[in-house]
Amino acid sequence: MRDQKQYWNSVAETKEFTTPMRSDLFARHVKKDAEILDVGCGYGRIMHELSGLGFIRIRGIDFSERLIQRGKFLYPDLTLEVQRNRGIDFPDSGFDAVLLCAVLTCIPDDADQEFLRNEILRVLRPGGILYVNDFLLNTDPRNRKRYEDAFPKYGTYGVFELPEGAVLRHHDPEHVRRFFAPFEPLEFETMTCRTMNGHTSNGYCFLGRKCTSPACACG
Repeated sequence: MRDQKQYWNSVAETKEFTTPMRSDLFARHVKKDAEILDVGCGYGRIMHELSGLGFIRIRGIDFSERLIQRGKFLYPDLTLEVQRNRGIDFPDSGFDAVLLCAVLTCIPDDADQEFLRNEILRVLRPGGILYVNDFLLNTDPRNRKRYEDAFPKYGTYGVFELPEGAVLRHHDPEHVRRFFAPFEPLEFETMTCRTMNGHTSNGYCFLGRKCTSPACACG
């Protein structure tokens, strides 16, 4: 994974994350006593929301020390930890559900995304639930120019650079479909999201169940 820790530490006190959490869909498939891991939890915004709805067994990890510090200050009752390694530092089959909210947009490389997906599959229990919010490709002139400008450097249409230093990605729907192939799809909705810099973007919400059979035909 490209190391963008310095960027996220530098903006940890100022950025407000805004992707919506479809807690109604999540609650449809995940019990209140489930063990939940929020991967790339930021400052714990989604965890705080779910905690208020009665989901109390939630842990969050993020590689930005400053975001974790902010979260501990804002929400001292949450369990927030710094992710020290590339992998997820928890045992196999340790969680009933994993959250991945606006995380894939921060991972522009396919191989790095797949590594994270496989780590999530590892820590999910059989039949465990993955919940994802993230961003899709846009067709407006501003975004098309950003994608085209960054394509020669990154080789993937949809990757773009922010002036302040972050490298982000909006996703082709076909890439999204392939990425979630190991999961039985339960919910998928497209939506319009507000970005952390105040723009609007196409987005989606996905819920899937970890397939339990080698013969699973989810993909």
